[in-house]
Order: sequence, then C-alpha cells, then structure tokens
Amino acid sequence: MKRIAVVKKDKCNPEGCGAYLCSRFCPINRKGEECIYHAEGHKAGVTEKLCIGCMICVHKCPFEAIDVINLPEDFHGQPIHRYGENGFVLFSLPTPIPGKVVGIVGKNGIGKSTALKILAGVLKPNLGTDKEVSYDELLQYFKGTEAQRFFENIKAGKVKVAYKPQAIDMIPKTFKGTVKELLEKVNETGKLNEIVQTLALERFLDTPIGNVSGGELQRIAIAATLLKKANLYIFDEPTSYLDIKQRLRVAEIIRSLADTNNPEHAENAVLVIEHDLISLDFMTDLVHIMYGKAGSFGVVSQPKSTKEGINLYLGGYLKDENVRFRDYKIQFDVKAPVDIKTRTILTSWPELTKKQGRFSLAVEPGELHKHLVVGILGENGIGKTTFVQLLAGVLKPDSGTVDSNVTVAYKPQYLESQSDELVQAFLSDAQQYTNEVLKPLEIMPLMLKQLNQLSGGELQRVAIAHALSKKASLILLDEPSAYLDVEQRLAVSKVIRYFVETKGVSVLVVDHDLLFIDYISDKLLVFAGQPAVAGTVSGPYAMEKGMNMLLTHLGISLRRDEFSHRPRINKKDSYKDREQKAAGKLYYM
Repeated sequence: MKRIAVVKKDKCNPEGCGAYLCSRFCPINRKGEECIYHAEGHKAGVTEKLCIGCMICVHKCPFEAIDVINLPEDFHGQPIHRYGENGFVLFSLPTPIPGKVVGIVGKNGIGKSTALKILAGVLKPNLGTDKEVSYDELLQYFKGTEAQRFFENIKAGKVKVAYKPQAIDMIPKTFKGTVKELLEKVNETGKLNEIVQTLALERFLDTPIGNVSGGELQRIAIAATLLKKANLYIFDEPTSYLDIKQRLRVAEIIRSLADTNNPEHAENAVLVIEHDLISLDFMTDLVHIMYGKAGSFGVVSQPKSTKEGINLYLGGYLKDENVRFRDYKIQFDVKAPVDIKTRTILTSWPELTKKQGRFSLAVEPGELHKHLVVGILGENGIGKTTFVQLLAGVLKPDSGTVDSNVTVAYKPQYLESQSDELVQAFLSDAQQYTNEVLKPLEIMPLMLKQLNQLSGGELQRVAIAHALSKKASLILLDEPSAYLDVEQRLAVSKVIRYFVETKGVSVLVVDHDLLFIDYISDKLLVFAGQPAVAGTVSGPYAMEKGMNMLLTHLGISLRRDEFSHRPRINKKDSYKDREQKAAGKLYYM
C-alpha cells in the first residue's frame, strides 16, 4: 500500500461544489479513465490504483472532503482495519502487557478508539479487506509479534476483557433502572460496596441512570468496568467530566489494577486513552503515540516509557521511526508573574452570597484586571459554574451586587444543540476572525453543517469561537477543554491569548485539566468547601499562591519536566515530594 485515498462522506457535497468538481479537474479522468467516480449516496469515490497522488482534487474540493496520502517509500505497514472503500485506515495496534498500564496518546480522529475496540473484541478487524477475518488469519498476520500471543490467548479464551467506552452517554439509552441496579447486574467480583465507596457513589445509588450528571455517569461507567472479572482492562478517556480530585483518585485506581506487588493484579494488563497529560503521566508505565491524519489514517508507534513518550509526543518527532508528525513543538515555558499594578481594573465584586436548594456559595471580595486570563479551580459541585453565572448575569446574588456595566459573553459547561441552524450563520460574528479563530480551531470544514450534526468536540470548538467573537469585555468559558485533544487545547489557548492581547478583553476559564490551566492562566481563583453543600471562592491569586492552595488540599506536589517543562505530579513521599512540601512550594521548585 503506497497511497491512500480517503473521502469523508459527511463533508462531501457534490451539489454544493457544482457537481463533482474534483472529477472535472482530475488529470486521470480528463484522460478518459475513471479515477474519481460517482459513488453510492451521491458522494465522490476515488480508485486508489489509478490515483497518481497529484493532490489536485484535494486542493479543489471546497469542503476538504478528500485526502490523498502518499506513504513513504520505506513504509511497510499493512492495514489492520479499514472502514470500507475510501474509508479511514488503521495501521498496527497497541500492545497489552501483563503487569503494566499502557497509555495511548494522539489527536482525535486518529484511530485510538478503533484500536481499543479491536483489542476489546467489540470490533473484528478486516485487515483492509471488505470482510471480517478469522483468528487464524490474524495469527498469521501478527506472526512473530506480541500481538500474536495476545490473539492466541483471545482465541483460547484466556483473555477476559472489561471495557469502558468513550461514549458513556449511550449508557442511559441502553439501560433503564437505578444506578444500583446497573452495578448489581455487572458485579462479578462481589466488591460492589468497596467500589461504591472508593468512587463516592453512595449519594446517588437509588437515582435513575438517566438522571445523573456527566461526572457521575463517568464514575458509574468506571465502577461497572472495575466490577467485572477480567485480566485486560480498557479505559477510553476515563477522566472526562471529572474534577481534579476525582481524576487523581481514578488514576490511582487504574494504576492499582496492574500492581505487580499484588498477586491478584500482577498479571492484569491495562490500556488507557487519555488527553489529560498529567493524569496519563501519573497512571501509566508505557505510552504508545498515535500519529497520521485525523479522519484518514492512524499509525501506532512502538511503546515508550511514559516520560519519554509524552515528551516525544510534545516534540512532534519520533526519532526511532524517523517520523515527524507535527511541524512544531509544544513547550511549557516558565512564565514571569503578572504585574497587575500596570493593569486597569475591568470589574470588581463585593462579598456575594447565593443559595440554590441545599447548596450555598460565599464569594470573597475580588477584582479582575484587563488583559488577563484567570483560571478557576475546584471540585465539581463547589460553585464554580454558579459563580460564573453570577458574573454573567444569568443568576442574581442573594446579597451583594455584580457590576452590570461589564459586557459578558458566556460559554456554558454543557453543550446540547437541537438547532438545525448552520454553523456559518451561528458564527456570523466570528467570520471576521477567519485566520485568528476559525482556521486554528479547524471550524472552516464545519461551516455548512447544522449545529445538531456536530460531534461533542466540534460543538465545543464552535461554542468557544462564538463566545470569543462576541462584543464583550469579559468572556467566561466553562470547561472549554472537554472533548478536545491535546493539540486542540493548545490551539484554544492560543486563540484565547490572541483576544486577550489584541482586543483587551479578560477571560475566565473554568477547567479541570491542570496542564491546560497552567499553560493558559495568568491568575487563579480558587474554590474550597464541601461539594453540593457549601462553597467559597477567593482570589484572583498569583499562579504560585493559587496552585499551592489547591495542591495542599489535594495532598500532591508538582515539578517541571526538565525537557518539555510540562507539569508532572511527584510520586507520593518521594524525595522531591517531601522536599517541596517541607518548603511549602508545592507548585514547581
């Protein structure tokens, strides 16, 4: 296989381009042969054997629906799976290793979930053909590799898989009943009470599964996976919707599943997909990097140690494979503290209180300066969204007043759109920022889609662009990193920084990805209290003070990686951890 031609059916729009514009410009078609043809469903198709890789169709398609990838001469990979003719191609698989937690990192749409579905037995690979293949064919294909032994064990029934999928929102659609009834149904280990306590599920055990929040549903899905008797545990994005404290707890649980010091878990293998690099670093022993082109093809690298693998991913270059998959490095440079003496005050607030049901929020007096990005940190249910809604004017405080002269744009936490409005119309204000916003956030190919046709990540990027493009002096973004991969989070941070520096706005960012908050923030607001009961908010603080307050509450310390300067959690009670805690400097030393 030396060339791949992929047609993204959801983007292909022959009516919109004037009837197969790609075929009219294809030099092979103009010679009289049918390289580009009219496929089923009124879409374009490409005959790969005739394609010469000229890229004319790629550049002429106004909807970016066609990809032609000329593979390197020394590329010897053969497809593990292909989603039909002109569909996405997956090359190679990650390797489950007994006694190890193996992570997978890469862009969205690069085949990570496809790879895990194959290993979980949910998807039978077709080796690039138009039919499923037998285990004997798979064993022959993987002969001499670790994967051969894995599929031999699968065939012999020696591998029992417990799989937590990415799409947890499907659970309420397939199960009707309470949380307790769901967990009792899958309780093969007999450890229901222990798992419920570990993941703090007691409060909503009798709640119908369709009435729980996203974070609660994520923990329920993790609990259901842990309750199954298995020796291969697979977790697809286990920290989505979880707060920082919950992410650390889940990371510790996943880490313990492949504990070689515990006879019960010593032979377990664990695979994890995760975009939160701090959590990924904390829970894994090894990492596979997945690279390629989103929506077109994906390749799985050889396993690396976690530290090396994450740094190679951030660097964008795999030396052993001689592959450059990104033309820039992601670097976490140390930022100098912001001097607010030179900044104009944008808004301030006195003591505020707000009660909602059983929950009460107390806000200490504070002020916000222009040209700043302020991160907001705290557990779920502690009042972060309530505070943002008070500033946005969505809620009114019970005591105290909020400056109503400040114009506010607000992106909410939960994004659900049943609207059939086109993205192009929804983002009418943002089209003046095509180069600064729409292209970096990869929104241009979405412009003729309806809002109700967008995936979670697509809708998130559109909502961020919509909020940033409004005429406002204060922009409130509630969990903008949700559904986004590492590179998309970086793109969002750069777009936010553009508006802060060139438009003079200030941005408040609520998020649970510590690395994202560290990368983007100038100041921090810190929430404390008891989730669902009472919360307090203070600040904004300088980064060091705000992070120290949070990390003290979490009982962890962070250091900077010596190569990429990314934040990393110190191993508990290690020399570095004890040194930083003794000095009272839990945030980088």
